[in-house]
Amino acid sequence: ALEAREALKALMGEGPPDLVDKAASLVGLLLEILGVPSGKQLALETLRSGKALAKMREIIEAQGGDPRVKPEDVPVGEKRFTVRAERDGLVIWVDNAAIATVARLAGAPRDKGAGVELHAKVGETVRAGDPLLTVYSEYSSKLQAAEEYLEGVPAVKVGKPGFETLIKKVLEPTLPGQPPAIER
Repeated sequence: ALEAREALKALMGEGPPDLVDKAASLVGLLLEILGVPSGKQLALETLRSGKALAKMREIIEAQGGDPRVKPEDVPVGEKRFTVRAERDGLVIWVDNAAIATVARLAGAPRDKGAGVELHAKVGETVRAGDPLLTVYSEYSSKLQAAEEYLEGVPAVKVGKPGFETLIKKVLEPTLPGQPPAIER
């Protein structure tokens, strides 16, 4: 459900820039494989023009859904808790394995309303009390298991810029024009 909300927001022009860029890059590659020049640019134009949203609404209606659906109409688990920054600082890393474990403990992917919503990304400045992530679940017992897991594992680490980060290896970009990745 969280992914559907985010995808709908992106189609409406309200999505996170990194999601829009990744999606446009993938669509662009597929179009270029098919011989369409400037695939990413075409994908971005289709998104910005509203054609992609119109097509999505057409598909929703063809499948018996309400084509006027808004992101907030997509139901998520009623049980939730938010992890907040304990201090001012910079988000220095996100433990993707921990996030995946928390999502599974909350009930994802089997429970459609379960999942994890990240509010802060690596490199962003946060203040004490700012939300870092919210865990959604349909069941109190599953939410409690996720919360207990997070008590021992910092899924999002806030620190001082340049400190507390160990870099094991810098990985070469897999796509042209993409920045290198770091392995921690």
